[in-house]
Amino acid sequence: MMMPVKTTTASVTPASPTIRPSEAEPLLLEVADVVNTTLDLETTLRRVAELVRKVIDYEIFAILLLNEPRQELYVRFQVGYPPDVAERIRVKVGQGITGRAAETRQAQLVADATREDLYIEAVPNVHSELAIPLIVKNRLIGVIDIEAREKGYFTEEHKRLLTLIASRMAVGIENARLHTRITRQARTLLLLNEIARELTSILNLDELLKRVAELLKRLIDYQMFSILLLDPSGEKLQHRFSQRFEERLHLKHDIPMGRGVVGYAAQAKEAVLVPDVAKSTRYIAVNPETRSELAVPLIYQEKVIGVLDLEHTRRGYFTEDHKRVLTTLAAQLAIAIENARLYEHIARQESRLERELALARELQFRLLPDSLPQSRHLEVQAKFVPARAIGGDLYDFVPYSLSRLGIAIGDVSGKGAPAAIYAALVSGILRSHAPIEPGPAEMLSAINLSLAERRIAAQFVSIIYAVWDDERRTLLVANSGLPRPLYVHEGKIQTIDATGLPLGLFDDAEYDEVHFKAKPGDMFVFFSDGIMDARNRHGQAFGSERVEEIVAGCADKTADCVVREIFEAVSEHAAGVEAFDDQTVVAIKVKSGAGKRK
Repeated sequence: MMMPVKTTTASVTPASPTIRPSEAEPLLLEVADVVNTTLDLETTLRRVAELVRKVIDYEIFAILLLNEPRQELYVRFQVGYPPDVAERIRVKVGQGITGRAAETRQAQLVADATREDLYIEAVPNVHSELAIPLIVKNRLIGVIDIEAREKGYFTEEHKRLLTLIASRMAVGIENARLHTRITRQARTLLLLNEIARELTSILNLDELLKRVAELLKRLIDYQMFSILLLDPSGEKLQHRFSQRFEERLHLKHDIPMGRGVVGYAAQAKEAVLVPDVAKSTRYIAVNPETRSELAVPLIYQEKVIGVLDLEHTRRGYFTEDHKRVLTTLAAQLAIAIENARLYEHIARQESRLERELALARELQFRLLPDSLPQSRHLEVQAKFVPARAIGGDLYDFVPYSLSRLGIAIGDVSGKGAPAAIYAALVSGILRSHAPIEPGPAEMLSAINLSLAERRIAAQFVSIIYAVWDDERRTLLVANSGLPRPLYVHEGKIQTIDATGLPLGLFDDAEYDEVHFKAKPGDMFVFFSDGIMDARNRHGQAFGSERVEEIVAGCADKTADCVVREIFEAVSEHAAGVEAFDDQTVVAIKVKSGAGKRK
């Protein structure tokens, strides 16, 4: 290929046969056949070369297509060039014979290139050259260039005929290019859609970035790949994933915002295409193999979160098409990265919360009595099941002097951590008043006053407090809002008519006490409203009648029988339904001298 700055046109005796008009007509029909029947670009270019050979028996042939943004020609199809030479050739419009044909849009005929000033020998021993512009709708798309080692090989007749058929060839080439472009774009869009769907389903960030590297290879055959994410300060980009020649690397150096190609892409919020890094003032020489680079910012909700960076060892490797494709992909990738980071953040929070809840659960159960009280005349059993990991129910046993025992069962409003904290507060207040050994009504009033001093909006507690005298076998009971307890006496069940306002709502609330003189075999059952309110799949509550039935069935058995049977029945009733409220049962039974039936 001749690439002189200044040229002259020579006319010599033709070395090839003269072409008669009768021979041109069939050739034009073949050109029309190529234009009308072939849409594959490679096939079109090959058939064009074959058709031209029927006119001119060339040695060296090339079809160069125009890169419009860069205004330069590149070899798209060739015969007779060393492959590495053809790949490197870039001819600026106006440069050399081929470039001048593109600039003037006129055929250029040179008889002896060695006589041209500043001649550059692309192929050894070339003398003759014929360059014909390819024009479609007054738009240049490329140049057909033919070369020969013999001086004066090409003639004016060759020039006229090739010019005639070049316009028709240009239509075929442009149609094939358009078809190729549309087909490639369709495949690219389908692939981008497939990639986007897959990326949004990956919630592990490291796995996501690894998969991006794999999927991107199907779009662009890069050699070096990096994803850098903006650090929390927003001042520098940190390598989160890097790959060189399909080998994973762990890069430690950070890139300040605005520095280098990557930093500039992030700061300017625009893709940066560098055909030749040696000519870029922004490029930072990190990889000595790099010749071209493409950096695209990752933008989420108008904020830059990172940069996707590709590099290649070949100059001019990345194109405007690559830039557009990567920009489209970057928008989807930014969303996927943010989703993955959000998921990781939530997962860390959930893990921390689970640890904290496990600790809170352990602490809550440690606040419950670690063992049941032992008494000469009283059998005691209790159980607490929170609706969530932790709950707001409580029970406690407070030793009094003279063989007396304080018994508390409570239900805090709400559920979960707030209720559990409030329950711990109530337990602490109850224990703080225990040393003065108050009666049930007095204890409830004392707790109510303490809560009033540190009132918390929408928080209150319902408590039954009872005092058992083991020597006298008496029980005093006061209630501040829990379901009325059950009393089993001589085989009969009755509800204990003890009621009152919940604690923590009213400063001047007063509470009544109910007194019982118990006999051997008598049993008292206290329970929170989570037992009665447990619902099945049909929305039916467990109810107080079922509780009474179970208590009646265990009337002549142990306190443990009552607690166990109630919880088993509630669990069966509410199978498959998430518990709505905490559940607590405390049962006490007066021992009989005849022993106990199981």
